[in-house]
Amino acid sequence: ALAPFGQVLELAEQLEERLFHLYGFHNELIRERLQALAEAMRRVEEVRAELRHVCCTVEAAYRDLCL
Repeated sequence: ALAPFGQVLELAEQLEERLFHLYGFHNELIRERLQALAEAMRRVEEVRAELRHVCCTVEAAYRDLCL
């Protein structure tokens, strides 16, 4: 026998609620990870700038020694 319409509706509402909470949880997780990624990228950019500076300094010192 098929479940009465009321039971089906109730199950559908429970499912919708669970999906809503799950979506909210995953949304928050994704937001946190994107924030962490942005922070990591910022640090990478800082290190790249520092490395460029070190390379320029070494290049200048090498030029001074050779000339």
